[in-house]
Amino acid sequence: MAISMGGDPDQPMMEMNTTPLIDVMLCLLIMFIITIPPQTHAVKIDLPTPDNSPAPDIDPIKNKLTIDESNQLAWNGTPINLQQLGEYLAQTKQFPVEPELQFQPHPESDYLIVDRALKVIKEQNVTKLGFVGNEQYGRVF
Repeated sequence: MAISMGGDPDQPMMEMNTTPLIDVMLCLLIMFIITIPPQTHAVKIDLPTPDNSPAPDIDPIKNKLTIDESNQLAWNGTPINLQQLGEYLAQTKQFPVEPELQFQPHPESDYLIVDRALKVIKEQNVTKLGFVGNEQYGRVF
């Protein structure tokens, strides 16, 4: 349905009408899309369900992390390692309100252990952290 602009109306049109060509191409494209088989291949795997219940020794209000003179970490009195500390801190994020973490290293504990524990605390984005027992050093300096 081309419209001739100007020229002699008695002369034949010199431009090719591309509208039918485009219509045919669109119909062929739709036919090809319809005939493509749907992707039905699937791999069925039974994935384990995560246990979202917090550990029984995590207090929803406050928890205490201590390091004794033999460099042993303890979570509310239970001995743990740095990996378990990260897991416990991750589980505290499940509570609606983040519980307070009280951190109390012994004066004779290694600085490296204290630093590693603080690194794990920082990696877990703990926002409620308090250092407990610093008042005993008030008169030392």
